[in-house]
Amino acid sequence: MRILIENADIIPMTGYDDLIKNGYIIIENHNITEMASGKPAPSQYDKVIDGTDKVVLPGFINTHTHAAMTLLRGYADDLPLMEWLETKIWPLEAKLTGEDVYWGAMLACAEMIRSGTTSFADMYFFMEEVARSVQKNGLRAALARGLVGQGPNPDKALEENIELNKKWHGAAEGRISVHLGPHAPYTCPPPFLKEIGELARKEKIGVHIHVAETRQEIDDIQARYGKTPTALIEETGLLDNHVIAAHCVHLSPEDIAILKKYDVGVAHNPESNMKLASGIAPVPDLLAAGVKVGLGTDGASSNNNLDMLQEMRSAALLHKLSANMPTYLPAYQALEMATVNGAAVLKLDSEIGRLQPGYKADLILMDLNVPHMVPCYDLYANIVYAAQAADVNTVIVNGRIIMEERIIKTFDEKEVLSEARRIAARLTGR
Repeated sequence: MRILIENADIIPMTGYDDLIKNGYIIIENHNITEMASGKPAPSQYDKVIDGTDKVVLPGFINTHTHAAMTLLRGYADDLPLMEWLETKIWPLEAKLTGEDVYWGAMLACAEMIRSGTTSFADMYFFMEEVARSVQKNGLRAALARGLVGQGPNPDKALEENIELNKKWHGAAEGRISVHLGPHAPYTCPPPFLKEIGELARKEKIGVHIHVAETRQEIDDIQARYGKTPTALIEETGLLDNHVIAAHCVHLSPEDIAILKKYDVGVAHNPESNMKLASGIAPVPDLLAAGVKVGLGTDGASSNNNLDMLQEMRSAALLHKLSANMPTYLPAYQALEMATVNGAAVLKLDSEIGRLQPGYKADLILMDLNVPHMVPCYDLYANIVYAAQAADVNTVIVNGRIIMEERIIKTFDEKEVLSEARRIAARLTGR
């Protein structure tokens, strides 16, 4: 498949000053092969996309979510994290089947596609069903089977994660990668974390874990082990692997130094953290220390959406307010967190997150000819502070068009919505 996008403004995310006005991109099979301003040399294409009044940029990378929790959206709002988990979410999750998780993941992917996400890092259970959904819908995903060391059958869950890796790592034309998914230090005792770290090294795969999300977690781990959650997981050897650390809200300067030392990628989830009143992650300090920080939505039951445009805006505004400095986290830096930084968190920054020849063709086209995007003095600022999910017109992943003119091409969206409503009614009786 050979695709030409022409007459478009292009944000390569290779540098603030690299914006291309009225340019073109050529895609061959999975990759970008050429891009520049002006017009390409005459040639034959399977598909030509007119980018007039549109901007092309890398697809957004959601570095932390629980996709199938779309089925729990709005079920248990306005509660503290542990009460929310223990009295509402975990009991309902116990009723979920593999088929439920498939349709919940498909619902999540429909929402992510419509808001410009092309890659996501997911942690949940029945993960083969999530992989099956990704194979069908065309997104790129880093999948981890959630592991709870204190729960029933932790060894069985770990075996499922290993089988997931054997069967699905590199599947779907390379769009699927697999991580191990220990839930958190407060649900996974040190011996279990050590076992997971050793297994990750043996299998040469990454680790996705929640770290330092709440003050209660800090206090409990300190009381039990005499150290912070970050220091605890360092002691287990888990950080000797590629690690995605979700949340990282309550960090000491020593914790930040540990994350930098081990090149840990942090998934910042500002909207979920605000909604659950978990706190404000020290993102400016992390970035100043050279820690890789991407953006995540968390699950739709604690956000309550998977819209990375909203997440960018929330991140930028939250840290300006927290620091009482309007210059903190400017628009381009927020856009970096949603694209190139997210790719670095997933260790995929040599393949995605930027637009340049040789990179995978994971990109989106956004409409600029809408009232809230006019006038345009600063394109980066318009995208971060003014753009809406409905402005995403076309989505391409791995060189394949999966949404065009707001129509999803890879599956029947109406069927997904119908199945999600059916499952929700069964689960809750509502």
